[in-house]
Amino acid sequence: MIFRQLFEPTSSTYTYLLACEDTGSCALIDTVVDTTERDLEMLQELNLSLDYTIDTHIHADHLTAATKLKALTKSKIIYPHVCQLPCMDIGAKEGEPIRIGNIELHPLFTPGHTDHHFAYLLDNGTQQMVFTGDALLIEACGRTDFQSGSAEELYKSIHTKLFSLPDDTLVFPGHDYEGRLVSSIKQEKQRNPRLGNDRPLHEFVDIMENLDLPYPKKIDFAVPGNEDCGVCPDNVPEELRAPCEINDQG
Repeated sequence: MIFRQLFEPTSSTYTYLLACEDTGSCALIDTVVDTTERDLEMLQELNLSLDYTIDTHIHADHLTAATKLKALTKSKIIYPHVCQLPCMDIGAKEGEPIRIGNIELHPLFTPGHTDHHFAYLLDNGTQQMVFTGDALLIEACGRTDFQSGSAEELYKSIHTKLFSLPDDTLVFPGHDYEGRLVSSIKQEKQRNPRLGNDRPLHEFVDIMENLDLPYPKKIDFAVPGNEDCGVCPDNVPEELRAPCEINDQG
């Protein structure tokens, strides 16, 4: 398997490349439209064919590159099936693996950050890797105060779907704001200040209800844009519109 962890600094978003060495087939998890050219150059350098873009959920802090990459590479767009977006090609469902060449990627329904969030699990032959999106972060978790978020649901998702994985499962989050790259299920069960050491539900809910976080800067255009799989809506500021343009790159 070919694996790359890529970073977009404005939204502190990680994009993940998963590729089958035998077939050259690959997928990108949680793309960002601003880094489309970077991702295309990487695919060309590695001689890979992009089969899928996979979004863990409808993002509020950046626009996905799903539509732009589809136009340029003919990749298929995967979103959670519960979203039922007209622009998506495949709806991810728990129990229905996504095949990327010889790789099997297993969707895990993990609502709470949003009511439609999915994480993705794979076995790389040595150990398991889980791409947790915005559900479980490194020593943190996704916020639950917008987009049908629910602290109770997030607590349940993390404990039943993620903390039930083997302790040595590697955790690759959708974001990190302190330069950290990877964690493990064991580390998060022990050290996560919001969830670790068997913190009870009522304490977690109290923490989440008192985070006092600022209103997301891009949410007013990111959510409707991502409901259209990354098409820029009319209210995107002019200075941020350039990455949305689709140039003829072959």
